[in-house]
Amino acid sequence: MSAQQKQAPARLSDAGARFIGRFEGFRAHLYDDAAGHCTIGYGHLVHRGRCNGSESERFKRGLSEQEAAKLLRKDAQSAAVAVDRSVGVPLDQAQFDALVSFVFNLGAGAFQGSTLLRELNAGRYKEVPGQLDKWVHAGGTVLPGLVARRKAEGRLFSTGRYS
Repeated sequence: MSAQQKQAPARLSDAGARFIGRFEGFRAHLYDDAAGHCTIGYGHLVHRGRCNGSESERFKRGLSEQEAAKLLRKDAQSAAVAVDRSVGVPLDQAQFDALVSFVFNLGAGAFQGSTLLRELNAGRYKEVPGQLDKWVHAGGTVLPGLVARRKAEGRLFSTGRYS
């Protein structure tokens, strides 16, 4: 594997950002997400714990979709870096975008210690969709939205289809 092959998709594509945005959904104003954390825009974590009035004025007044899209790209960059640093096998752009969506939603720490990553780094690409399907809980409950997202991430990873 050449360095160029490994580094080629180190950036979330526009299609990948739209993919994440569809699952996160746009909310112009502060809200508590499914795990009980203060959030805004396309899943931008303002702080852990419920919204409580301590949030910055920038977020209290709300965001436009354009502002939220910029925040999504910025937030997704840390997920992209985590995927790029953790994955030791070549990925195409769709595979990279699927994993960035997963890490954006779940967090880098859980990804880095996951069986999913071990299977992928062992070259067992076909195991990834099934491993994604295991990550569907929030607050101890299976969430239908996470089930749908993991299925879509698995489909994107294995077929390259963003729909």
